Order: sequence, then C-alpha cells, then structure tokens
Amino acid sequence: MPLIRGRLDREGQVHSFPPSLDSPPVTMVERFFSTTNSPTTHDDPIILLSGPPSSGKTSLLFQFAFNFIVNDAHTSAVFICSRRTKPPFLSKGIDPSSNVFDRIQIKYVEDEEGINKFFAAFHMHDKFPVLVIIDDFGEFFDERICQQRYHSPRGRELAIVRTLALCRNAIDHANETGTCMLLLSDTHHGDTPKFLHIYKRWVNSISTIKGDGIGSFIIKSNGPEIVRTTAAKYSVALQYLVLEEMYENEEQRKITR
Repeated sequence: MPLIRGRLDREGQVHSFPPSLDSPPVTMVERFFSTTNSPTTHDDPIILLSGPPSSGKTSLLFQFAFNFIVNDAHTSAVFICSRRTKPPFLSKGIDPSSNVFDRIQIKYVEDEEGINKFFAAFHMHDKFPVLVIIDDFGEFFDERICQQRYHSPRGRELAIVRTLALCRNAIDHANETGTCMLLLSDTHHGDTPKFLHIYKRWVNSISTIKGDGIGSFIIKSNGPEIVRTTAAKYSVALQYLVLEEMYENEEQRKITR
C-alpha cells in the first residue's frame, strides 16, 4: 500500500499535501502503512505498540511485517502470538496470496516460557529474521502463575523484566552481524500501558493508539523522533485496515479539516 500523506474528504477522495523538496526519513508510524524503502528515524531495535482492546493492533502488526520485508526477497519475519489470536485484516490492495506471506513465520506460544525458549535459542539461527513481532506481549504473563513462580506479589513485573532482558540480549546479538528489530504490542485499558515504567527501560520508541470516539483510531509515536512527529488516523472496516489520514502534527490536522 503506497503511503499517501494528506486527508480524506467525505467522498472518500484523498487530498495529498504538497510534496517536500527533501525526502525525510520515514517515521515509525508511517511504517505501519508504507512500503517505502526510505530509512526510519529510529535506530532503536525494540519498539512497542500499545492500544485499547479491539483497536486493530494485530492487523497493524501484520501490515508492518509485510511492509518491512516486501521489498527484499531475502528477508524474513517471525510473528509470535497465541493460538487464540484472531486473523488480521490487510490493507486494500494487498494480495492475501502474495508470496511475501511465505516469509512471515507464525510461531504460537502459550506463555512467557515459550517466548523465553525462543529467544534463548535465537543465537542458533543460521540467518536471523530482520523482524520479530510479539502480539499482545503482556497477555503471556499470567498474574497468579508469575506470583507463584517468583514467590512475590510483583511476580508478573519480574517475569516481564526477565523476558525483556532476554529479548534485548538476543536482538543485540543479531544486530552485531545484521539488522533485526523487535516489535511488541500490548493492550492498555487506560491512557497508557500498565507497565509503562518497565517498558521505558527497554523500549525507546512507544507508539500509542486511542479511539477518536466515532469509530476510528489515531496512532502516534511517543519516541525520540527528532526530525518530525507523525500521527495517523485509521479504521478497520469491511475486513480491511483503512488509512484515513496522515499528518505530522495536531495543528496540521486542524488546518486540513
């Protein structure tokens, strides 16, 4: 799906913003919708996408994976999720039978131990994937089981820290010889992730999703994008992931309305 930066009118037509003379780096938000080969503004290997329930996070993650490897047939991605994960919706124009999906390996795990085992053996890969995604990361850490395992009321937090440390070591090792990114998603029921204080230690870039109150969602990166900050408005409708609007700041969004 080509990236269109602009606004959508009531007839469904996209009005693009004037092109810039310079082609800026692609922001992390744009990576969820763009298949461009331009570099991102990030060099941090671990990023987090957090949003409320039923906000299309799995679809965004799968679209991100597709976009990340579509232009290089020698790259692959791993998508870690629960067997309870619902199938994602794709953007219009994406062929579900595309051979790109053959390079996205789906790995099912039941709990954090499954994640730990995967990353403990990560160094044994003959060739590392360029992207590893863990959908609904926080849901793999059962409160009661973690408390029993660590003999602590903060067992879940300890388990999350342990797994994030293992993930970080594995991804850093992969980046010694190539490029590998880890993308996590988590579900929050307030304005921010429950374990934001933990994520901030391990994740430099956090993209958050919020509803707009009328059926669409807004995704915005809170990471250190020193060049510019981009947000996107999207929806999940008729079994498609639909980009409605892309803008670089809230003022621009108000102007284009």
